[in-house]
Amino acid sequence: MSASASIRCWVDCGSTNHLPRGKLMPLRPRIRPSMLSCPSRADFLKLNLYSGLSLLSSMKSEPRAQSRKFHQSCALVVRCDHPQNADLPRYYSKKEKKPFPVPIVELRRAARERFKKSKGQPKKPVPPPKNGLIVKSLVPIAYDVMSARVTLINNLKKLLKVVNVHACGYCNEIHVGPVGHPFKSCRGQGASIRNGLHEWTYATVEDVFLPVDAYHLYDRLGKRIRHDERFSIPWIPAVVELCIQAGVDVPEFPTKRRRKPIIRIGKREFVDADESELPDPVPEVPLKPILTEIPDSEIVAPCDEEETVLLAEETLQAWERMRRGAKKLMRMYPVRVCGYCPEVHVGPSGHKAQNCGAYKHQQRNGQHGWQAAVLDDLIPPRYVWHVPDVKGPPLQRELRSFYGQAPAVVEICVQAGAAVPDQYKPTMRLDIGIPTNLQEAEMVV
Repeated sequence: MSASASIRCWVDCGSTNHLPRGKLMPLRPRIRPSMLSCPSRADFLKLNLYSGLSLLSSMKSEPRAQSRKFHQSCALVVRCDHPQNADLPRYYSKKEKKPFPVPIVELRRAARERFKKSKGQPKKPVPPPKNGLIVKSLVPIAYDVMSARVTLINNLKKLLKVVNVHACGYCNEIHVGPVGHPFKSCRGQGASIRNGLHEWTYATVEDVFLPVDAYHLYDRLGKRIRHDERFSIPWIPAVVELCIQAGVDVPEFPTKRRRKPIIRIGKREFVDADESELPDPVPEVPLKPILTEIPDSEIVAPCDEEETVLLAEETLQAWERMRRGAKKLMRMYPVRVCGYCPEVHVGPSGHKAQNCGAYKHQQRNGQHGWQAAVLDDLIPPRYVWHVPDVKGPPLQRELRSFYGQAPAVVEICVQAGAAVPDQYKPTMRLDIGIPTNLQEAEMVV
């Protein structure tokens, strides 16, 4: 299918009076690709065939004037759950603070409403996990997230042996494809000398699946970490810390488990309930065995193409399962992120370590600006350019506005043979007709 045929739509004079009958109006996807919502070529021809047959049957059975009126009033509407094209999340400069997930005005309004409704009502007991107990219904989800994370890391190590992933030696940009992309987007050291071109090297798993670490808390309701305690508390992956607080028992990182709700004294003061009357706790058998990461020396690449496709499908399922489960855990167990830097803290309030080195950190004395985190703060998707055809020609610098993007994990699995998930199709721009050269791209009006 040529590029000119894939980006044109048939415009009838019944819906537009300023165009002659049968005029082809080309669309330009580089202005606003998210506004286009056209069906595929096969569906488009099929819908035109059905509409033509219905129009002929109506013209035979009805008078000519009535059929002409019907022809002018009919309209073809194509609906779908996911848009054809969508823009990526906005990129925020390092010099500005991240926006709050929920605006402050909305939070204050909701707090006033809760205060009005609670007036004159008896005080309700604090539900878990705010009372020190864990939410038992989320424990299986926490184990599932842990296993999905380890499965994702092990499978990515295997896929990197059959899928080419490049990383720039001067900046943090990566590219999935046979060769690195030619776009001048490098901002690392010496970028002006190289005119913004990247110098590609081989990527690792840490380049694809970004490691986001956080402090491990023995007691998530205890006192906040002071600045002088920042080196005495271990750092672990933030997703692992979230699962531990949700009920996963890891022997290397012990945590305090309460069997009775805490007793509140003040707004931020509490004491633990007396648990001496309770019988001794019996060590529980984990719901699922916790998987372990495979060392790099023991990684074996898939043998054939069929095994690669199955491995890619499993990796994509583990990625979606981990993100879906972590989102459910974040609704009950709070996660904080700094509004100026990417540091994450799992707990009801952030730590007091003054190690923020973001823009104008001197004015804040190195303190973090903690706010509620979203899923992309805990598990960054790391968007890369989507290569439409791995065996075709490489990406061209002049046709950059026609290419889409996808998370690095998704792009690796797609190039390994997995099917594209529906939620990532809009940003990948799969239905955009890519011109073969610059001259054909300039003809798109």
